Amino acid sequence: MAFDKRRLAELADHDAFIRRHNGPREDDRNTMLSALDMDSVDTLIDRTVPANIRLGRELDLDPPKAEAEALDYLYRLARQNKVARSYIGQGYYDTHLPSVIQRNVLENPGWYTAYTPYQPEISQGRLEGLLNFQQMVMDLTGMELANASLLDEATAAAEAMALCRRSNKKAKSNAFFVAEDVFPQTIDVLRTRAAWFGYEIITAPASTLGEHDVFGALLQYPGNDGRIHDLAPLIDSARQRGVMTCVATDLMALVLLKEPGMLGADIVVGSSQRFGVPMGFGGPHAAFFATTDKLKRSIPGRIIGVSKDARGNTALRMAMQTREQHIRREKATSNICTAQALLANIAGFYAVYHGAEGLRTIAGRIHRLTTILAHGLQQKGIQLVNDSWFDTLRLTGVDRGKILGRAMTHDINLRYFDNGDVGVSLDETTTAHDLDILFDVLLGEEHGLGVRELDDGVVADQASGIPAACQRTSDFLNHPTFQRYRSETEMLRYLKRLENKDLSLAHAMIPLGSCTMKLNATTEMMPITWPEFARIHPFAPKDQVAGYRQMIDELAAFLVEITGYDHISMQPNSGAQGEYAGLVAIRRYQAAQGEGHRDICLIPSSAHGTNPASAAMCSMKVVVVECDDNGNIDLTDLRAKAEQHASQLSAIMLTYPSTHGVFEEGVREACEIVHANGGQVYIDGANMNAQVGLACPGDFGGDVSHLNLHKTFCIPHGGGGPGMGPIGVKAHLAPYVANHVVTPLEGVEANSGAVSAAAFGSASILPISWAYIKMMGARGLREATELAILGANYIARRLGDHYPVLYKGQNGTVAHECIIDIRPLKAASGISEEDIAKRLIDYGFHAPTMSFPVPGTLMIEPTESESLYELDRFCDAMIAIREEIGKVESGEWTAEDNPLVHAPHTMADLMDSEWTRSYSREIGAFPSDAVKGAKYWPAVNRVDNVLGDRQLICSCPSIDEYRD
Repeated sequence: MAFDKRRLAELADHDAFIRRHNGPREDDRNTMLSALDMDSVDTLIDRTVPANIRLGRELDLDPPKAEAEALDYLYRLARQNKVARSYIGQGYYDTHLPSVIQRNVLENPGWYTAYTPYQPEISQGRLEGLLNFQQMVMDLTGMELANASLLDEATAAAEAMALCRRSNKKAKSNAFFVAEDVFPQTIDVLRTRAAWFGYEIITAPASTLGEHDVFGALLQYPGNDGRIHDLAPLIDSARQRGVMTCVATDLMALVLLKEPGMLGADIVVGSSQRFGVPMGFGGPHAAFFATTDKLKRSIPGRIIGVSKDARGNTALRMAMQTREQHIRREKATSNICTAQALLANIAGFYAVYHGAEGLRTIAGRIHRLTTILAHGLQQKGIQLVNDSWFDTLRLTGVDRGKILGRAMTHDINLRYFDNGDVGVSLDETTTAHDLDILFDVLLGEEHGLGVRELDDGVVADQASGIPAACQRTSDFLNHPTFQRYRSETEMLRYLKRLENKDLSLAHAMIPLGSCTMKLNATTEMMPITWPEFARIHPFAPKDQVAGYRQMIDELAAFLVEITGYDHISMQPNSGAQGEYAGLVAIRRYQAAQGEGHRDICLIPSSAHGTNPASAAMCSMKVVVVECDDNGNIDLTDLRAKAEQHASQLSAIMLTYPSTHGVFEEGVREACEIVHANGGQVYIDGANMNAQVGLACPGDFGGDVSHLNLHKTFCIPHGGGGPGMGPIGVKAHLAPYVANHVVTPLEGVEANSGAVSAAAFGSASILPISWAYIKMMGARGLREATELAILGANYIARRLGDHYPVLYKGQNGTVAHECIIDIRPLKAASGISEEDIAKRLIDYGFHAPTMSFPVPGTLMIEPTESESLYELDRFCDAMIAIREEIGKVESGEWTAEDNPLVHAPHTMADLMDSEWTRSYSREIGAFPSDAVKGAKYWPAVNRVDNVLGDRQLICSCPSIDEYRD
């Protein structure tokens, strides 16, 4: 029988995905509305969202596609990408992701749906994975300290530059030296960052470092053209002159190269991408950042540290500066709020699975094949620019046109330099057969070389491209964790043991205000491991990435319609990076209008801490706008400060709905006040999940917004990353968003430097958001927003009789999140918001956002993905906890001995031979029927945060402790 595809499409259930994404059924919605004394969702929205910002129409998007249809369409796009053999290098390399890690980590919701490990008791698995990553980086770089990852190599280098400036108290220079053989995309990002910090970038040969008066220097090891310089003399000379040195390097090369710590480097940065993480057209990949011990209090980003729990057992936690930007705000040393936790875990597990001996085999094979290639080319008279190498050769004096033609015939991508040179970088996927083909491409068909004979000669002569002074002599990865898990069986069990320690969306709702932990649907996730998306080099020729570019263009068009902006820049690869990119676009635009002197940024007192930190990174002066008793921006104060600073006003940074979880009635007026005084309006997209389909920030006054795709548009949080923060801008700002030196973008000013290493940021995860929007359509997206608001109001109503709800709109409703005030309870009982957070673990839940934006509160956001059953289960747990607090208030339990202050309860607690507490073991560990049916056991008791900060240890526990 012949089938008509159009007829089949008509028969497809296009609403199925909407029903599966949106948790509450129709009867559930009616129950929730009844609790609110409302007759319809429309009534709720009318009372919640100000009429003067309402969209008033359905979004102009294609009708929703069924899951199978969306995947079929996306696969047709993916097939337009050509998976060519990539030898481009330049910081990106093909790699083999071990299947046991792909299936059990990258494709496992137990790993990718977890949240940042701010609650360590329910995060010990991913914390151990990140500690492995830190240990791996410390071992390979030879440094004393490493963080838990940054966004990419280029931005890590920019953070290193800033760290040098603030840590080098003796240097009077404001110039930073960058060796000319640093990767061009890194130099591009450095120039952008330096421009707004007021630093001068000096680019010159590394050997001339001593000729320049600078506060710091960045050296590439191996260099952009593959050369390996002995950096020790340069670094030693720099130190004697008071210059701090940063080394950008390659972890795989460091398996064979002398570690930068031995060379004397102060800071070491790079990418861990080639440790099993697909190229993915640019990301996401975990950058690494390692320093000397003396810089430990200044290192940016997250650090995983070793502490103790309440029973004295070893426990892991995020140490020191995990929320630095919230504490120091405009005085923060960085605006970083995102790591690349999922990718760092994958890279760390790659090292665990292979161990030192496996990495030596991989790195040795890469280097030997490169050496064979070098010797063969030299035998045929090809001149190499570099007389040393690990994996990269640069050929000069060759017929580039002929090589390009032969390469295209063989579906091979090489690197082509502007001066006619040709580059080739090998990787762990390169084989002897690939080398035969490369000889054909580089020399022509009649070269007469045999790889086996060349290999025999290389082995016999012990030939090496690594200078003797640069060869590694020290051992690494000696910790038992990196020696034990060689068989797939053992590795599988290790990954499962770690996964079982963590709470993720696979266990329960994660009701985090401002973080929007919603369903990451399996259909959305499937395409990210397709080779047509995963194995594409970010600098592949444009005609090989037609599918990627169409998918990105379609997603950008969706986001333009959803936001009301005119253009989307996909480059920023985190929300904080999006903030920075948006402010940079504003400042570039104003400079182009002759108003570069505008440098005042107005920020409400309630703002997320990254807002003032981002403004400071753009050399803006922060002026705080007060909020009234109801949590709204004080428009009188705003008007006064906007008028006071009118001649210098650059921008305001608003979050909408407000950080307090309310749709402020005066947002349009606030935008008009700023515009009237010459400023631009930046609207933080953190709370976009309350707007999609109901309001557009570009319509009610925004000039630029960043969008947290890992919040509103379903890219998973991955245990603390990846994030993705593209920005939407109005037409006048579009020419001033980030361009890219390697992949120039149309319609953007050529001198608008990059903010990320790749032109489209973390492109390989964009299919997730594309699929979400494609399968939801306009109606599904609007319903999702409405249900998020309904769920938050339902929770506020159910909990309102037990906990004060701190802020509400003028009609008594909240937006998509609500804040409950714990301060009166703490005053009456001594029970804190932290005690409640830990007690929720016993009930099987992650805590809401704690003490933000108001100290002593909990901010709750349910998201549209959660069913009424789960909302009630959470509310029941919170109400039961309130009753437990009541027993402390009444004196039935003392303030020192109650299930809240001892929470969370572990198996070890229940196994105590004597139980001396004033409540039963059952109350401690099984406080509800739901928990009795499906118990999540925390791996450790309450972790000692103070000890972990006071005695910072960010490496794996010692071998002796491991044996004990």
